[in-house]
Amino acid sequence: MSAGDRRELVVVGASLAGLRAARTLRERGFTGALTIVGDEPHPPYDRPPLSKRVLTAPDRPPGTELPVPHGLEARWRLGQAAVHLDPATRTVTLADGTRLPYDGLVIATGSAARGWPAAEPSPPAGVLTLRGRDDALALRAALVAGGRLVVVGAGFLGGEIAAAARGRGLDVTLVEAAAQPLERAVGTAAGAYVGALHREAGIALRTGTTVEGFLTGADGRLAGVRLSDGTTVRADTAVLALGGVPSSGWLAGSGLARDGGVHCDSRLRVLRTDGSVVPDVVAAGDVARVPQPLADGERLALGHWTNAVEQGAAAAATLLAGQDPARTPGPFAAVPSFWSDLHGARIRSIGLPAAADETRVVEHDLAGRRLEISYHRAGRLVGALTIGRTGRLASYRSALEERLIPATAAKAPAAV
Repeated sequence: MSAGDRRELVVVGASLAGLRAARTLRERGFTGALTIVGDEPHPPYDRPPLSKRVLTAPDRPPGTELPVPHGLEARWRLGQAAVHLDPATRTVTLADGTRLPYDGLVIATGSAARGWPAAEPSPPAGVLTLRGRDDALALRAALVAGGRLVVVGAGFLGGEIAAAARGRGLDVTLVEAAAQPLERAVGTAAGAYVGALHREAGIALRTGTTVEGFLTGADGRLAGVRLSDGTTVRADTAVLALGGVPSSGWLAGSGLARDGGVHCDSRLRVLRTDGSVVPDVVAAGDVARVPQPLADGERLALGHWTNAVEQGAAAAATLLAGQDPARTPGPFAAVPSFWSDLHGARIRSIGLPAAADETRVVEHDLAGRRLEISYHRAGRLVGALTIGRTGRLASYRSALEERLIPATAAKAPAAV
């Protein structure tokens, strides 16, 4: 596919990765028709502020809109979810029955909040999730000073919600199945440090326990949360922060390889179940599962802002290159990065801490709000995390980038 042709490109997903892909298509000279599909009625917006500034702003919540580049000249189909993909006829079907033909397709549908298990009784009113803008506004309205909040899941999202609510004067209980917050993401040492931050802030941290059910009051709304340790926590509101589910259900029957997320090769080209490349279809962001060089080629879920930006741009470049090996970009091999702010502590991480089999604590100073941990896999550096030591990440990043040089320098294969 040439950059100057006038065929139809479709981007399914109107959030960060999809918008960045659309922007890159235009920046690289594509002048044909461009359609952007989004299941929400809102124009593209930024998600990280939803659990931070939107919840903590004392007055009117700040805007989170993403800037749409001048000259994008896209046809927007907002409030219409994609429900089916037929690679054979090169069409995407929307919820209203519209069939969109495409010559090239970007799949950037992101993920949805993981809800309460369908096999269990439905939670009562007052049990919320946080994924989209409307979710954030509903939760903000529920965070009334003096109220009682239970957050289920002490990952980054759950921790940020708990910190925001505590800062607004609520009685907060944070429930986590693992022994420490963030244990699966960044290990026991960092998790214990973050747990201490939560407790210092007055949050009741309940680890090693899960939610078994909910209690309701006479009005039918949430009154309490029943835990697996036999205790009950009184609550006016509860938030399920149990992670994300890739929004790939609409691809059922398409022949694409999925394990929740969509399997891609190292250049973000989407794969069939037999491992072959689907022509002119790429994926980016939370929904994409891309081989990670730092994790020996494992396809890991990376729900990070920077990953969505970088993959959106890279996927667009791959799409424009088409089937020409000489023009196809090298393998996608950016160093992942992530940040979070909890109780005044700035958490910054790079690489893949979750892929490590060994952690090394370089500095641990809770009172001084300083932490430095390096992460290793089979003796090789795969990531680092700091609190209050952001400047030290530069050397770690350089080391990780050196590891990725062989991957980025490799020539694109003619076929997978």
